[in-house]
Order: sequence, then C-alpha cells, then structure tokens
Amino acid sequence: MSPARRAVAAFTRLHGTAPQGVWSAPGRVNLIGEHTDYNDGFVLPFALPHRTAVAASPRDDGQLHVATVGDDGTVQHTSPVTVADLEPGVVRGWAAYPTGVAWVLRDQGVTGGANLVIAGDVPAGAGLSSSHALECAVALALLGLADRPADDLPQIARWVQRAENDFVGAPTGLLDQTASLCCTEAHVLFLDVRSFKAEQVPFDAAEHGLEVLVIDTRASHSHTDGGYGARRAGCEQAASILGVPALRDVDVSELDGALARLPEELRPLARHVVTENERVLESVELLRTGRLAELGPLLDASHASLRDDYKVSAPELDVAVDAAKAAGALGARMIGGGFGGSAIALVPVERHDEVVRQVLAAFAEHGWTTPRTFTAVPSAGAGRDE
Repeated sequence: MSPARRAVAAFTRLHGTAPQGVWSAPGRVNLIGEHTDYNDGFVLPFALPHRTAVAASPRDDGQLHVATVGDDGTVQHTSPVTVADLEPGVVRGWAAYPTGVAWVLRDQGVTGGANLVIAGDVPAGAGLSSSHALECAVALALLGLADRPADDLPQIARWVQRAENDFVGAPTGLLDQTASLCCTEAHVLFLDVRSFKAEQVPFDAAEHGLEVLVIDTRASHSHTDGGYGARRAGCEQAASILGVPALRDVDVSELDGALARLPEELRPLARHVVTENERVLESVELLRTGRLAELGPLLDASHASLRDDYKVSAPELDVAVDAAKAAGALGARMIGGGFGGSAIALVPVERHDEVVRQVLAAFAEHGWTTPRTFTAVPSAGAGRDE
C-alpha cells in the first residue's frame, strides 16, 4: 500500500472521517554536488520514488495534532500543541520537524490548527532526506488546508529551510528541500543555489545500460550534531578571509592562490567546495551530451574529496564505495551530509547482481549490519495526491 493510502486509512481510523486532502513529497539522491548548497554553489539532485505522505484536515481550535503510522500500522502520537504558542525549543525529537513548519508558516498568515497523519517509505537515517520529505509534505498540506497557493516552490523551500535551521536546530542548506519540491520525473535538477536558476536535465540511465544503485549503509547520521555545523562555519570563515560572499565565488583556476591565503585548517574545506562545484558543472555537460558513462571518475573524485578534505565519510561508506568499484561500478561516492547514511554507485545493468553481492560480502566480513540496496529512478517532486 502506498504511503498516501496508508495515511488516509490511518487518518480515517483515528478521526472517524476521511481527511480533506493528502499531500506527499519524495526523498532525494544528489548525483553530485555535496556541501556546496550552503556555499551558494551548484547541486545536481533527483527525486526518489520513495515518499512521505500527510493526510490532513483543519481544526477550529488552533491546535496541531500529529500522528505517524509505522509499516505495521502502529500509530505514534505527539502531544498536541497550540500553533499560536509555538517557539523554538518547545518541541523536540521527530515532532519538531512538522511542528517547525507550522511555526514558520504562522508568520506567513497560516495560523489554523490541523490534524496530520503521516506515513512514508523514505528510509530514515539513510542520508536520503527523509526529514525534508516530511517537512515539504507538511508545508504543502498546511498551505492547502489554508487555501494558499503553493506555486512558489523556491519560497516554500526557504520556509522549510528556516524550520530546519531555526526550529529543529540543524544548519542545513537548500539542496534537500528544493530537490523534494522541484524535481521532475526522468530528470536531474541542475540548480544554482545562489540565483535559484534551475534546469531540468534529462537523465535516463537505463537508456544507456546503466543504473544508479543506492547503498544504504544503515550507519545512521544526523545534521544536528556538531560536525556538519562546524564545517559550514569553517566555509563561511574561509570566504570571509578571502573577501568573497561565498566559496562559490572562487574559480577553480584561482584555487591555489586562494588556498595559500587561508590557514591550514581551512584549506581542505575550501578545496572541496571549489572542486566539487567544478565537478557539478562537468557532470551537467556530460549529461547534456549523453555521455553518462563518463560520470564515473567524477563520482570517484567527489568521494575522495569528501573523505580526505571534508572528512565527512565513514568506514561503512568507504567500504561500500570500494566494494562497488571492485565489482564493476563505473564510479561511486557517498551522498548526503555524511558521517553515515548512503552511497551511490553508477553500475552497468549487467553488473548489478555482482556489485550487490560484493558489497554485502564486504559488510559481512566487517561484521556490520547488512546494507539495504535499491536502484534509484528519477521521480516526480512533491504535490497533492488526492
């Protein structure tokens, strides 16, 4: 049963009536362009078929009631909150994500209460943006209940970012929200985060005998810990020293000179961001000219940079990448914020079984939890289901 249908069924059981509507948003894979979004750079994500759905109806008492439905049908409730009383720090844990969206939208005049029932199949803790899928779906649901237009997707992405940054306390950029809201089927989204200029670039790996294999290492990660925020602060410090608005403004041809002006501890961060932006631009050109198989070395270089310069990889991610490449993947890299989560591998279709076999064997040899693997197919972005 789809997340939307599970959400509707649970809502009807809980509230004795069907919801007014159902909205859903997908998780995402970022093909390349990691930790560039909060540096005003370039990203290249696509949406997954995995989605989080929110069945919703308005309340007339100004309260927000949120419940989630597990795969087994078990319902977990949060404590009701009054929208008018919401402030950062009032709600913690997973409930802060939907509640934070209500807090942000309150400032936009969306002040009514709501019953929300959530169901989804985006793997949590896998670096596939399950939290942003939840927040984007809640944002569309609350806007829909208030009869507010939801056509300015970049603005909605910024509202969701504010909820994540200022209410949840995770200093994330704009990649994940924008991908969840704006991606389209069979395309990757080439986004200039500074200008929000976007291009839907066709991406049909199967047509080229390839697939993007996701390897969820099941090594959980979190953006609310200090590692992510420390790197973001380091990038901002480096840009300030260099006298530019963001590291995006350092051209790769200027990199050596820029690095010489930075303290040693900031050089790896700057080197990663500048070279990663260049890898995004090179990847887009390859896709525009149908040379998908040539993406492999760029994926490899991205992983090496994230591992060695940005230092956000993890042993499980490195083993997944190395095993996939040894089994015939054309290239592989970690995705997401890092410290765990998932990797992707660009795999010839005929090598799929062997790549999966060798990845599972490598994890078994280390005594780690068996990873979850699936083929990622570029899918539709967020919207109303029914």
